[in-house]
Amino acid sequence: DGAILVVSATDGPMPQTREHILLARQVGVPYIIVFINKVDQVSDPELIDLVEEEIRDLLKKYEFPGDETAIIRGSALKALENPEDEAVSKPIMDLITALDEKIPEPVRDIEKPYLMPIEDIFSIEGRGTVVTGRIERGIVKVNEEVEIVGIHDTTKTVVTGIEMFNKNLDEGRAGDNAGILLRGTKKEDVERGQVLAKPGTITPHTEFDAQVYILSKEEGGRHTPFFKGYKPQFYIRTTDVTGEVELPEGTEMVMPGDEIAFTVRLGAPVALEEQQRFAIREGGKTVGAGVVTKIIK
Repeated sequence: DGAILVVSATDGPMPQTREHILLARQVGVPYIIVFINKVDQVSDPELIDLVEEEIRDLLKKYEFPGDETAIIRGSALKALENPEDEAVSKPIMDLITALDEKIPEPVRDIEKPYLMPIEDIFSIEGRGTVVTGRIERGIVKVNEEVEIVGIHDTTKTVVTGIEMFNKNLDEGRAGDNAGILLRGTKKEDVERGQVLAKPGTITPHTEFDAQVYILSKEEGGRHTPFFKGYKPQFYIRTTDVTGEVELPEGTEMVMPGDEIAFTVRLGAPVALEEQQRFAIREGGKTVGAGVVTKIIK
C-alpha cells in the first residue's frame, strides 16, 4: 500500500537506502513517505537540507515522484522519551497525517482467485495448524477447500477458521493479514514460502526466463561480475530458494549495473506466475531484482 523510508540525518542516504527504494519499486509499492530521523544530532539545518535533496534525487532515479514526496524531519527517540512535548511529538503526528493524506486507500484485488503467501506457521493445541500471511488477492471463506502449493507436493486441505486481530471471521479478503486454520494439516507439513490458493489456480515451477537488473557497486550490489553457473538466492514472495543462472548464448559474464535476460533453474519448485517480481540476494545483501517473463517448466 505504501512505505515509510527512514533516513538518518547524521548519515544521509546509505547503500541500503538505495536497496530499500529499489525493492519498493520492484515489489510494486506505489507510495513512499520519508522520515529524516535523528535531526536533534545535527546542529546545522543546511546539512539536513542536503540530506533531503539527496533523498529526492534518489527517489527520482527509481521512478518515484521525488519532488512531490512528503519528507518529515524529527527524532523518534526524543518523541518516545517526551511524548508530552509538542515540539518533539509533532513530527510523529505529521508522519501519521502524511500517511493518511498521501497514501490513498488501495483498490483490493478481490475478483481474482484467492492466494496468500505463507509467512509463519503455528500449532494450536486442540484446534490444529494455523498459517499466517497477507492475502495477496481474492477472498477465502470458512469451509472452503484450498491448496498448499510450492516446495513440496501440492496438497489439498479445508479452511476451518479465519482470524484477524484476535477476531474470528467468516472470510478473509485481499489486503488482510490473516491467520488461516487448516483441517488435518500438521505443522511440519507446511513451511514459509509455500502459498495457500484456490485449487487449480497456481502451480509450482523450477525453471523460468527473467528480465533482471543487477545492482551496481554504488547501489550496494556486487563489486565483481558473475559468470554462467552463478548460484544466488532467489526471494519470491515469502520464499528464498537457491537457483542457478544460465546466461544467453554469447554472454560470458554479467557486470554490476547490467540489465539482462537470463534463465533461472530453482533448486525447489515454487508457486510462480509470469510477471512475478523477485529479488536476488547473496551473502545477506540484495544484488539484483527481476521479473518472470516466461515459465519454462
